[in-house]
Amino acid sequence: MRGNMENRIKDQKLSLFADRISNMHWWANQWRLILEGFAYTLFERLRTYLKKTPFERMRPSNMSLRLIKMGVVIIRNTRRIRSLMSNNYPYKTELSGLVRRLVPS
Repeated sequence: MRGNMENRIKDQKLSLFADRISNMHWWANQWRLILEGFAYTLFERLRTYLKKTPFERMRPSNMSLRLIKMGVVIIRNTRRIRSLMSNNYPYKTELSGLVRRLVPS
């Protein structure tokens, strides 16, 4: 349990730069830490939806590179928003499954 906790702290420090407080003002640093905490919570929530996939045990930095930072064409109509991915995107099935789990039918 302790090792798991230390791994989570290391993930937040290395992947989301939670140890970086570069402003002179206390409130700016506090706001930055709050936003990093929210980002880490978001990645942990995504990790729960990605059970039994290669993303289940990935660090937040790798998860953001492979799931969030990708080129997509977004088409917005009045009733729906569509995203068109490349056929060569290697994690297309995992991302499609994640979106199906997150968006209610």
